[in-house]
Amino acid sequence: MYGEEVAEMTGRIRDEDIALVRERTSISEIISETVTLRSAGGGNLKGLCPFHDEKSPSFNVSPARNVWYCFGCGAGGDAIKFLMDAEHLSFVESVERLAGRAGLQLRYVANDHTTPRARPQQGQKQRLIAAHAAAVEFYQAQLTTAGARPAREFLAQRGFDKAAAERYACGFAPDGWDLLTRHLRQQGFSHDELVTAGLSRPARSGSLIDRFRRRLLWPIRDLAGDVVGFGARKLFDDDDSPKYLNTPETPIYKKSHVLYGIDQAKREIAKQGKVVVVEGYTDVMACHLAGVPTAVATCGTAFGGDHIGVLRRLLLDTDAVAGEIIFTFDGDAAGQKAALRAFDDDQRFVGRTFIAVSPDGMDPCELRLAKGELAVRDLVARREPLVDFALRHVIGRHDLDTVDGRVEAMRRAAPLVAKIKDREKRPEYVRKLAGDLGMEIEPVQRAVLAAAHAPDKANTASGRANTASGRANTASGRANTAPGGAPAPPQPPAESPQAAVEREALKLALQAPVLAGPMFDAVEATEYRHPLHVAVRAAVAAAGGAAAATSGAVWIESVRHACADLAAQALVGELAVEPLRIDGELDPRYVSVTMARLQWGAVTGRIRELKSRIQRMNPVSNKDEYFAAFGELLSLEQHARALREQAAGGL
Repeated sequence: MYGEEVAEMTGRIRDEDIALVRERTSISEIISETVTLRSAGGGNLKGLCPFHDEKSPSFNVSPARNVWYCFGCGAGGDAIKFLMDAEHLSFVESVERLAGRAGLQLRYVANDHTTPRARPQQGQKQRLIAAHAAAVEFYQAQLTTAGARPAREFLAQRGFDKAAAERYACGFAPDGWDLLTRHLRQQGFSHDELVTAGLSRPARSGSLIDRFRRRLLWPIRDLAGDVVGFGARKLFDDDDSPKYLNTPETPIYKKSHVLYGIDQAKREIAKQGKVVVVEGYTDVMACHLAGVPTAVATCGTAFGGDHIGVLRRLLLDTDAVAGEIIFTFDGDAAGQKAALRAFDDDQRFVGRTFIAVSPDGMDPCELRLAKGELAVRDLVARREPLVDFALRHVIGRHDLDTVDGRVEAMRRAAPLVAKIKDREKRPEYVRKLAGDLGMEIEPVQRAVLAAAHAPDKANTASGRANTASGRANTASGRANTAPGGAPAPPQPPAESPQAAVEREALKLALQAPVLAGPMFDAVEATEYRHPLHVAVRAAVAAAGGAAAATSGAVWIESVRHACADLAAQALVGELAVEPLRIDGELDPRYVSVTMARLQWGAVTGRIRELKSRIQRMNPVSNKDEYFAAFGELLSLEQHARALREQAAGGL
């Protein structure tokens, strides 16, 4: 659990340093490297959650308080927790990463003593990233040597000068068996670290040798810009290994998740709402240099579902904000086959999918070299809907001058039309298909309907419906599991007016403790009725009270850690980002009204209980008790009237 890990780790990094990291970190900057965020009103931001699949954004970020919360899966926390969940870092690794970004020097202590000690051993992920960073420097230096001439010529022949090579940190693996390995061992990296990183591999003799040799190299970076692997292209005719080799799967390199160029393209992808998917490293370089900065490429694997998830979060690919996904493929048979596979993935995007194929069958790198940078931009600008390309390709394989050819083409093309996710477009494509085939519209219509209800299609649709239903149930019931294995809290029933005002009071304590703290703390915990609200109110007190707090992630995390159960912890994260029920700036009067309504609800509840008890009393046999209760009732009613007047502004 996060709170337990914090308690364990704060003996290693000083508490005041952790608090300073939280204060100095801009959570919106950290999360924007992974998720495209848009305004949600009230100073909050929202986007697609990186921890569960969703069509509408429920992931909320509060820059003012440096916290985040997902109303879909119940996950939440500060910037430290986000890195822990998103990049699978330990608590210490996350703090160290954020401290490095903020330029803060961390101090470490041994156990409960105050004597600073040496920096502890970095976590595995940070060590592997550090090894790759050192490898990049080594390979880049090798690119300037005499032995790297074929690598420099390769780049030059494809239109890339020295500046381009430096921009993409291109390097060269020299003609030696263990030059990189020995270099990294001298820098303190262990045998196991180099093997785990995929930079070295064991030889038959038992010693280590370099993974790459006599090859041109491209560093592959993740969304944060860290090098996690390499792509390597052979240069010599006597090299009988594959043309391209990539880093093997490692704890930091998952080829189904990484996209080459994503670190340089991510901001433009988010800004333009558009991504161009190309096939190779040189294609990415050519597109970027030609003025198409949104280009990315897969690394040694086909474009798949995990890649789609990364791009959807960057595009904010939702019903409200539908982006463009443009695939470029070679004009050969393999490229056309890849395009048809891409059409199958079309259903997983909300946005529109397109394809851009050069009339000459050239890829972007070849096109830039042969016809200039304008031709690359024109290639992307002339894109056509992917469904149009797929239909034309399928129809083109049949002889439409014969009855058999037209019927077979209809049978092959009908499932493609049936797959179109925008149902309003299907009738138009039925008419288009009928015209392209030279057939009447009725048989084509029947073929598309039959394809839509075919067993495999029905199963697929059923699976999608179940998935959508599951997501809906998850969103409404919070029945899934938050990152880290902790169960998310169940969705409470419709709130009563009293529960609503309790919730508002707790939001004030979490979001604006400097303003609301004194008035909030003055109202006793006994005024709260909802069990979770009682737990959070107790956590506020355990954390020192709102009046003594300062706004931000440090305060919110303190309250979260003071919560006795997971449901209350999750509620703290939710309340920290949920907008207050006020238009305009928060002021003391709103706090006063809220706290008055909170007390008024509790007081009127006690008045009802007291009236019920008085009605059951015998004023003769229980004279003293009766008049005592009656006097208490009068006092409570007077107090209720005062609170009602104080709360006259309403919510």
